[in-house]
Amino acid sequence: MKKFAALLVAGSTIALATPAMAQSADENFVGPRVEALVGYDIVQAGSSVDDDGADNNDQSMDGVNYGIGLGYDFNIGGAVVGLEGEWTDSTAKTEFDDGDFEGFGFGRVDAGRDLYLGARVGTPIAPDVLLYAKGGYTNAKLNVLASDGTTELKQDFDLDGWRAGAGVEYAMNPNTFLKLEYRYSNYQKGEVDFDGDLPDSDRFDVDLDRHQVMAGVGMRF
Repeated sequence: MKKFAALLVAGSTIALATPAMAQSADENFVGPRVEALVGYDIVQAGSSVDDDGADNNDQSMDGVNYGIGLGYDFNIGGAVVGLEGEWTDSTAKTEFDDGDFEGFGFGRVDAGRDLYLGARVGTPIAPDVLLYAKGGYTNAKLNVLASDGTTELKQDFDLDGWRAGAGVEYAMNPNTFLKLEYRYSNYQKGEVDFDGDLPDSDRFDVDLDRHQVMAGVGMRF
């Protein structure tokens, strides 16, 4: 929660420190946008989880995160405020590596799709450069496939949490941009989605952290 508060303070500072660049914001950072995203994704046990045990479990998995994003930005007195959403997936999965099992309390899984809905606030620090902070809701899945050699059991962990982050956007021209950002997500509630006719489980407490460094290229209309 301290990380979330720190990022919100950073976003507020950005908005209050907005220079007189309203015209550049209108030209380069306002209106609907669509973007392609790719980056590094690490999923790990949160601070309340200790799953080391006898297996020397390092409690993490990592991979490539990729997806698409949509958004709409407004100029409010020179500050840029926007709404945004994302669909991403990841190649991160648990593995055995020289006897070290990366399970972080969920067993053998791979990261599934991740949905995000949130907002951002920023300020142009140059006519073509926007510095921003962001935050919102995220829903992620961990995919599980278990087999005893005869029967397969497919199920997903469906996780709810919050996300906060910060980044920089560079306007190549009024219609094309590049961006780089860091995001932190924490998942605190989950349920098991069973494959087939079985009902979903009751919701339960979890503590799962996600760190991502993402790059994007997009178009503004």
